[in-house]
Amino acid sequence: MGTSSRKYPMNFKTMSVPDVPQGRNGKHKQIVSKILADLDQVQQGMALKVPLADLIESKEKVRSALNRATRKAGRKVATATDDNFLYVWNQ
Repeated sequence: MGTSSRKYPMNFKTMSVPDVPQGRNGKHKQIVSKILADLDQVQQGMALKVPLADLIESKEKVRSALNRATRKAGRKVATATDDNFLYVWNQ
């Protein structure tokens, strides 16, 4: 005798695999991309001064996202902050 397979209601919607977005475009991608682009152009010994007021997310979250991106790209950068700015420079 064959086994009968009962259908249960699906919990989630489905979509075609080719339509699934590939890659991760997180909330911080835009600011991190801008910082990395500027770091490519900044002179050695100079730091970028990113106003904290311009950040959508907290400076901690942006620093974490920047850290992930630079590690993935094999880059070494350093950061510091004060009450008004996030400073970023190439090491």
